[in-house]
Amino acid sequence: MERPAAAGPATGTKHLDIFVDEKEPRNGIEALLRELRPFWQPAEVKLKTFTDGITNKLVGCHVDQAMEDVVLVRIYGNMTELFVDRRNEVECFQVLHAHRCAPDLYCTFQNGICYKFIRGTVLNMWMLREPSIFRLVAKEMAHFHSVQTDNCYPMEPVLWKTLSKYLTLLNTSLPMPTSHVSSMEMNDLPTLDILVSETEVLKEHLSQVKSPVVLCHNDLLCKNIIYIETQGVSELDFSMYPPKEMQMDWLTSYLREYKEYTGCEPVVTDLEVLKLYVQVNKFTLASHFSWGLWAVLQARYSTIEFDFLRYARERFKQYFKKKDETFALQLPP
Repeated sequence: MERPAAAGPATGTKHLDIFVDEKEPRNGIEALLRELRPFWQPAEVKLKTFTDGITNKLVGCHVDQAMEDVVLVRIYGNMTELFVDRRNEVECFQVLHAHRCAPDLYCTFQNGICYKFIRGTVLNMWMLREPSIFRLVAKEMAHFHSVQTDNCYPMEPVLWKTLSKYLTLLNTSLPMPTSHVSSMEMNDLPTLDILVSETEVLKEHLSQVKSPVVLCHNDLLCKNIIYIETQGVSELDFSMYPPKEMQMDWLTSYLREYKEYTGCEPVVTDLEVLKLYVQVNKFTLASHFSWGLWAVLQARYSTIEFDFLRYARERFKQYFKKKDETFALQLPP
């Protein structure tokens, strides 16, 4: 879901004119908590840094040992405003909260947001292969995708605009920090010309798939609330990609729940499941390609300790490896 970018905080959300230094966040976080939790004593505030994020930095703040009340502070990654529409992100957060798909959003600040911590079990790749778990994930995904925006702004595919923005940034004259990326490290990545050409090939092919446009999470990794992408992040293991039988089971659960959420009879045919199976697998190529571009940009600007270029190489490698096989999949009549 996309809307033209605008300056300033999203309407209806408290905005605090506070900057949090991602390297030394304590002072900025204490300033935020004086507004959000004025009864907390600064000396008693404990900070827990979550280390799995590779776009933003996430810090949990609490004073009680049981962590009954935790404020999550998300500090936007360095230069991510170049390719993430932060106002739109907050507005989507508000819409999702209204539909019970997101936690309470406490405030925005100069370079981030604060929201409620949701307690629960962090799933891993093996747990998500359990039918009792992945069917619940399918149900929540269907709920997410069924959210309507009441015509606040038009639903339109964001994928091609996002890829175009990534390519423009990769071709920009903005300086690349030499401490992050060397020319040698970039040598085994596809050239910009290849990436631009491949984007057009991908767009032409996927535009014929006629996939419906829905409100998407776009970052469904195992450390997030809703998990779907079973390869993982830190160590990509494409052998964990679910086999067709498992996918068909998951998609059947998803379609049944989606129909129920949207007021339709929850009866799912084999043909419907097969059609969605083909659509989903074709769009995995877009996922590999998009995250590959994203990783190259992160390698250029991010201060997070992560081997973004290795990640980009693996994503592009898998894209080209699966491209012909995936293009050959035929939608059922």
